[in-house]
Amino acid sequence: MAVQKSRVTPSRRGMRRGHDKLKASTLSIEAETGETHLRHHVSPEGFYRGKEVIQFEDKETDTEA
Repeated sequence: MAVQKSRVTPSRRGMRRGHDKLKASTLSIEAETGETHLRHHVSPEGFYRGKEVIQFEDKETDTEA
């Protein structure tokens, strides 16, 4: 079982934990649509780096009464 040789002070403990904080996710703005999306991900409209990579079908509502 590991036992520490000497006590770790709160200052030293804080210095070690200084890099553990959460970082905000990096966002990009799509050039074609102006939407905000995660870096290296396809935007909700289906564009990636200015090119349309996913084509969505137009949703038409068929209302027959």
